[in-house]
Amino acid sequence: MAVNNNYIVKVTDAKLTDVQKALEQAGIKVRSIVEIFKEEAPSEK
Repeated sequence: MAVNNNYIVKVTDAKLTDVQKALEQAGIKVRSIVEIFKEEAPSEK
């Protein structure tokens, strides 16, 4: 029996399509990806 799971993934400098392709290449079926929040990364000093 299949189980639907929901995860939050935080990425840096990645597009939604890149994340989806990476997950699918790992054999993970992606039902949807929703962008929740976008923030500027702190600058390196």
